[in-house]
Amino acid sequence: MNDVQEEQKNLYFVELQTNAIMKLYALMIVFGLVASSSFAQEDIQKQMQRQFVTATDNSVIELPEGTFQLNSSLWLDGKKNIVIKGKGKDKTILNFNNQISGAEGIKITNSTTITLQDLTVQDTKGDAIKTQHVNGMIFKQVKAEWTRGAHSKNGGYGIYPVQCTNVIIDGCEARGASDAGIYVGQSRHIVVKNCKATENVAGIEIENSLYADVFDNEVTNNTGGILIFDLPDLIVKKGGYVRVFKNNVHHNNHINFAPKGNIVGKVPQGTGIMILATNHVDVFENKIINNKTVGTAIVSYYITENPIKDSAYYPFPTAVAVYNNQYERQQTKATMKGRMGKLYRLKLRFGKNVPHIVYDGIVDKKSPAQICIRDNSNQSFANIDAENKFKNISRDASKHQCQLPLIAPDEIKLNN
Repeated sequence: MNDVQEEQKNLYFVELQTNAIMKLYALMIVFGLVASSSFAQEDIQKQMQRQFVTATDNSVIELPEGTFQLNSSLWLDGKKNIVIKGKGKDKTILNFNNQISGAEGIKITNSTTITLQDLTVQDTKGDAIKTQHVNGMIFKQVKAEWTRGAHSKNGGYGIYPVQCTNVIIDGCEARGASDAGIYVGQSRHIVVKNCKATENVAGIEIENSLYADVFDNEVTNNTGGILIFDLPDLIVKKGGYVRVFKNNVHHNNHINFAPKGNIVGKVPQGTGIMILATNHVDVFENKIINNKTVGTAIVSYYITENPIKDSAYYPFPTAVAVYNNQYERQQTKATMKGRMGKLYRLKLRFGKNVPHIVYDGIVDKKSPAQICIRDNSNQSFANIDAENKFKNISRDASKHQCQLPLIAPDEIKLNN
């Protein structure tokens, strides 16, 4: 072999070695990037948890833009004047699809003046965002959702302040909750405005709570649109003084997908607004459109057929005013599902002429309810006489042509 051939041979082996090294280096880069991404996600979770735990009063927790896979809850406890801020409702996304620790996505407890804004919480094992014992809880431009849509195994509540005072929920969204998308329970001085709730069992629910304004919201494609409930066996026994106005409550005809045993499992498919066993509720200037079973229902707890064991609980609605609302519905039959479906088929027999406003007619003999219904566009009504096994159903609303003292905004306003 001459010198030229020897040099060509050496060059050939050098080229092979170089190609092999380059391929190995490329594989190392690929695996390195994967590992780096995994470490980055883990580091982000630790960083977020550290921010929540170590936050000092009067500080801001900044969350970055991106979609982050988290497997444990973020918990803020015992803080004052904290802002938790993402980069935007659809820009900072916290996804808990693989959650192994905790039930909630974000939990905030025992705190004062907390603002949560500009982020999305997705696919939690339990409730998306729960706050408890917080005075001054503000949700602004927050989304809570289960991305697979309606499913009985989704968490119960999307945005969920309970036992809180001075609550503002503004410009928020909720989708897919197996109980209520936006829920305020056992709380005082509440504003829910400019929100959208869709594909939940209950879109917006105010439960055993005092002094609430619910307005300028869109509530659609839920089983029930807006629920104002007082229920037994809770720490806070009695709610009331709730104003529901200027909302667009339409096409809430989704099948009820609540897990078995949940009280909202009894809400009929096709319910616009339901007032159950609470007092001093004003429903006015709403668009209540194409909710196929009932536009507005005013009912006692007895309609649920659940036993009452709480001696301090008052099961009747009273001081309810429904006025200046716009009602429309297609000429179609009401739900055929559940207990209410059976009632509509076998007892009420409304056919396609379903009334917009239904009162169950179950009254407290010692203190008859004050139910005032007036000046609604396209108004239709039925007292279904549930107390007497539906024997004397009446479509005459003239007995309810009355006017109650209106709830004053000053009664609702937040306490600063």
